[in-house]
Parts: sequence; C-alpha cells; structure tokens
Amino acid sequence: MIRVLLADDQEIVRTGMSMILSAEDDIHVVAQAQDGLQALEMAELHRPDVVLMDIRMPRLDGLDALRHLTRPHAAHRPQVVMVTTFDDEDYLARAVEAGASGFILKDSGPRLLAEAVRAAAGGDSLVSPSITVRLLRQLRTAPRGPEPATKLSPREKQVVVLLAEGMTNAEIAADLSITVGTVKTHLTNVQSKLGARNRVEIAAWAWRSGLIGRGV
Repeated sequence: MIRVLLADDQEIVRTGMSMILSAEDDIHVVAQAQDGLQALEMAELHRPDVVLMDIRMPRLDGLDALRHLTRPHAAHRPQVVMVTTFDDEDYLARAVEAGASGFILKDSGPRLLAEAVRAAAGGDSLVSPSITVRLLRQLRTAPRGPEPATKLSPREKQVVVLLAEGMTNAEIAADLSITVGTVKTHLTNVQSKLGARNRVEIAAWAWRSGLIGRGV
C-alpha cells in the first residue's frame, strides 16, 4: 500500500482527494493536515510515502514545508507532489528547487490524481499537462545550470533528454531498447553527478543547461 498524507487548508479539497484515493486498492490515506506546520507533524508521526501538498497554506506555506521535508539529512524524506492552481505559476520553479517530485492541478480528475501518487511512489514524476509548458518556460528563463563535476556519459545524456521530455522509466527503456533497471541505474548515477534530489531536478537541469531545446 502507498501511504499518503494530504495537506491543504481547504477541508472540501482534502475530503475530495481522500475519497478519490481511498477508492484505489493500492493507496491508503494515513493522515490529513490543514496547514504546513500540521503537515510536518503528521509526516513525522505517520511517515507517508507520498505527500500531496498545497502551495498556499496558513502558518507555514507549502514551499517551506516542502523544503523541510526534503532537507538533506531528514530522518524520513517522502516524495512530495505539489497541488497547485493556475495562478501559482511564480511558485513552480521555486518548488522544483525545493525538491518537489511532481505537480498537479487542484481540479485534476481522479485518474490523474491516483497516477501522480503512484508515479511519485515509484520514483517517477507526473506534471499535469497544462502545467508543463508554464513550468518549462520558467526554467528556460532561469540562470544557466552548472556543468556537473563528472561529465555525463552519452547514454546518460540520452536518458536525461527523454526524462526531460516527460517520459516515464518504462517509456525511456522502450525507446532506448534497454531495461527499466538500466534506466534506473543511469538516473541514480546522474542524480549523484548533478547533486539532484529527484527526476524533476534532473529535468530542470537539462533545460537550464541547454541539453535539450528551449523552443517551448
């Protein structure tokens, strides 16, 4: 079972997401939080696999809570998927920098919500299609990313390009005619070389470094 924590200051949103996810056989909502501070308390108590985190919340907002959950020496580091609205565009790049594992809209349908949880739990990432172009435009105008201390191999670069284009591990494996395990090994090596916390940060580096085209 994938253990999920819901963090949103709107009870109706939490209730709706809980109903949707609780209907899935492989997902269990272990706790709910109404603000960032409570989210940190619930995360420490229940140790969820995935946190669905609203960006704008009282007492402690989602970005600050995200930074705390993904800090390097945290005892428990869940995957955090940010739940956003169309007017949160300015927050997207900051959430990438803070270690977000994915982004979905509050009005995402049941299928996309469950897929985002499963993707995060499996080490993949899911970004709502309507958010993707906005996010990549933010990354395109950001300062150019530094080269890694150890250069990526040609195969690692191929994997990173496909990842940055939104492919899952299985799709990358099929495209390159390699196994999913090999894809995961390449991404683990890339994370180490880049000092990235997750695949969203790898994708961000690919866009900022110019490894893939910028015509978004």
